[in-house]
Amino acid sequence: MTQSRSHNLAPAAVVEPAPWWRGAAIYQIYPRSFCDSNGDGVGDLAGITSRLEHVAKLGVDAIWISPFFTSPMRDFGYDVADYCDVDPIFGTLEDFDRLVARAHELGLKVTIDQVYAHTSDLHPWFEASRQSRDNDFADWYVWEDPKPDGSPPSNWQSVFGGPAWTWDARRCQYYLHNFLASQPQMNAHNPAVQDALLGVMKFWLDRGVDGFRIDALNFLMHDPELRDNPPAPYDGRRRTRPFDFQLKIYNQSHPGIVPFIERLRGLCDEYGAVFTVAEVGGDLAETEMKDFTAGEGRLNSAYGFDFLYAPELTPAFVRDVLAKWPGELGEGWPTWAFENHDAPRALSRWCAPEDADAFGRMKAVLFAALRGNIIIYQGEELGLTQVDIPFEQLQDPEAIANWPLTLSRDGARTPMPWAAQAEQGGFTSGTPWLPVGAENLARAVDRQQADPHSLLKLTTQMLRLRRENDALRMGDFMVLHADENVLVIRRTYGMQTIVGIFNLAARPVGWPQIDWLEGAPAQGSVLVAVNGAEFGHLPAHAAIMIQER
Repeated sequence: MTQSRSHNLAPAAVVEPAPWWRGAAIYQIYPRSFCDSNGDGVGDLAGITSRLEHVAKLGVDAIWISPFFTSPMRDFGYDVADYCDVDPIFGTLEDFDRLVARAHELGLKVTIDQVYAHTSDLHPWFEASRQSRDNDFADWYVWEDPKPDGSPPSNWQSVFGGPAWTWDARRCQYYLHNFLASQPQMNAHNPAVQDALLGVMKFWLDRGVDGFRIDALNFLMHDPELRDNPPAPYDGRRRTRPFDFQLKIYNQSHPGIVPFIERLRGLCDEYGAVFTVAEVGGDLAETEMKDFTAGEGRLNSAYGFDFLYAPELTPAFVRDVLAKWPGELGEGWPTWAFENHDAPRALSRWCAPEDADAFGRMKAVLFAALRGNIIIYQGEELGLTQVDIPFEQLQDPEAIANWPLTLSRDGARTPMPWAAQAEQGGFTSGTPWLPVGAENLARAVDRQQADPHSLLKLTTQMLRLRRENDALRMGDFMVLHADENVLVIRRTYGMQTIVGIFNLAARPVGWPQIDWLEGAPAQGSVLVAVNGAEFGHLPAHAAIMIQER
């Protein structure tokens, strides 16, 4: 009889599952333009809920909803008059609760915008603050006496044009606004302000929100000494705003922002796996993104404007942008967007109109192959292009102020086309707040759902590949080759390796001569190929992804 013997084996290492947000695909919804449920021409929360199945079928992990809070809409929701209520044009808190419940039923996390750097001038906090210099809210905003000659306290300029200071006769002082004069700057150096903002976040966490995108976070605190910004060296580009003539050193990017971020993260940690991502733009974006996400006690991620305003997409540009986030110990996790509500549609920036279909397919494969989180802006999965909005129909305050030198943000905010043959593209039964854009009707959801070769179908396929392959979702990223036309990348996670080859040119190019690709037919299998790509052959805007056997 053979006796069994016990062995003192060391326990297997426990591998913690990655948090849901790491490598996630997030779908941005701009509420005014997604779906209108009541025929007033403006999208709303009930409309979003009615279309969530479309988003879930794409295969994204979460939605991000741009502001829907009570607002006079001078900057379309980024001027908040009540952080803890829904603007009537979008519905009610009960509508929001139904939206969250439906999203969770469909397996979607819900993230929302938070705008902490400024409020509307109609917010009760500011209305109280401007009444006197000694009331309970007097120091909740940035107030300062004029210089002896009556001019503003510093030379700081507003993003939207003109000085960043506006005189207020009630207090006989200037107040700071980095954006519109109707968006006064909060004084987040004040602990009471920080407490109030954390209270806002707690309100939405208690309603089931899974994450936050924090708007203009590097504008949250200013230099209390109000030192003048130095002039920006001329870089050869046309300057369309006074804001562009300065290095924005003192009106933003204060080191006190980081301790507030740590307080914010501490609150989110009390609620479990809550995702936090900062929007960071400006001259010091890379440094600030890394400061805001360093270690385990700050934000989970940050995204800047690298791709959003790039006039062209080149192999070298992709290489250089991704190289900023190599995955070093203690480094945060990046998030990327090719499009959003503030930037022109990518296909209108990066390719000729006649190449849009082919370029859109290549772009969809490349986007899914990037290391980091990816944010898909509504309609990007359809290949929507920028709509030319005539001056008399502009809604965007920045475009109106700087016309015709600033490309209107309205052109990327036009309503989502759901049905090609329906009036107003199925977005509304009324008159839409912006024109739908006749050129985008042919790309409507219903038409692409019926076409197995559509960009919508390819986007769904790519998101599934990304979700099912850890190398794409979380793996290391390396550029193997980047010349004038061709980009070759490698994603690796554990034993899995996936290589992507992309022709960014509008003409056929030669197969790149690198060691790994010489044996590719023998050592790999094709996961996806678009625009006629195959081993050894790269037609215009071709893309192919190969998994190593």
